[in-house]
Amino acid sequence: MKTALIRQRLKPWMLPIAMAGGLIFHNFIDAIAFVAPYLIFVMLLITFCKVNPREFRVTGLSWGLLAVQTLGSLAVYFACLPLGSDIAEGAFICVFCPTATAAPVVTGMLGGSVPRLATFSIISNVTVAILAPLLFTLMGSEATLTFTESFLTISGKVIPLIILPLFSALALRKLAPALHHRIGDRQSVSFYIWAVSLFIVVGRAVSFIMSEPADRIPEMLILALCSGVVCCLQFYIGRCIGARNGDKISGAQGLGQKNTVLAIWMALTFLHPIASVAPAAYVAWQNSINSMQLYLKTRRDLRA
Repeated sequence: MKTALIRQRLKPWMLPIAMAGGLIFHNFIDAIAFVAPYLIFVMLLITFCKVNPREFRVTGLSWGLLAVQTLGSLAVYFACLPLGSDIAEGAFICVFCPTATAAPVVTGMLGGSVPRLATFSIISNVTVAILAPLLFTLMGSEATLTFTESFLTISGKVIPLIILPLFSALALRKLAPALHHRIGDRQSVSFYIWAVSLFIVVGRAVSFIMSEPADRIPEMLILALCSGVVCCLQFYIGRCIGARNGDKISGAQGLGQKNTVLAIWMALTFLHPIASVAPAAYVAWQNSINSMQLYLKTRRDLRA
C-alpha cells in the first residue's frame, strides 16, 4: 500500500489518538506545554502561505458569525444564569471565545474557504481582545486588574498568535517567493502539528479537571453537558449561516471550532475558576465533531 494512501486512511484517526494520548499522559504534559504557541505559529504560517492576500474580504459570513459570537454569548449567559453564575459563565465563554487558530487548517482539509475563515479568525480574535475586559468586569471578574491591564493582557495573549504568522507569510511572499511557495505546498504538515497541539491541550484540560475536589463533580458534569449542547448548536448555526453565504464548512468551523486554550485561560483568570471546566470539555466535543467530519470526508475521497 502506498505511503500516501496509508496517511489518508490514518488521518481521520489522528485526532482521537491525540485526545487519548493527552488523557493517558496528562501528568507529563507540563514538560512540553511551552511548545504549544510555537506549534500554532508554524501551523498558521503554513496555512497563510497558501492564501492570496487579495482573497481576504469581510463578507456577510463574517458579520453573521460575529453577531452570534457576541450577542449569542450574552443570550446564553442570561439564559443559564438561573442555573448559577458559574454555569452561566462557563456557557458564556464557550460562545464568546474566538475562533480557533487551527480552524482555517481544518476548514481547508474539509474543502471550505481558507481565506474566508482566516479573515473571520482575525476579526473574531480582535473582537474578543476589545470586548472581553468590559464584559468580564460587568460579570464581576475574579481578577484584580484594571480595565487597561485586562485589555493589554488579553490582547497580548491573542493578537500576536494571529497577526505574527500572517505578517510573516506576507513578508515571505514579497521577499522570498520561492520559500513562500514551498511552505504553502506543505499543507498536510499543519494537520500533524495540530494533532500534537491537541495532545497538549487535552492533557492540560484533564490535569485541571482532576485537580478539582470531588464535591464539585455534579457542577462539573452540568458544565460539561452545557458545553456539549453549546458546541453542537454552534456548529449547526454556523453551518446555517454559511449556507446562506455559499460556504457551509467555513460557517460551521468559524463558529463551532473555538480557541479552547485561550478560553480556559480566560475563565481561570477573569471568571470563576470552575467555569473553565466548560471550555475544557469543549475540547473533547469539538474535536469529536472534527474527527467525524474528517473521517466522513476521507471515506468520500477514497470512493471518488
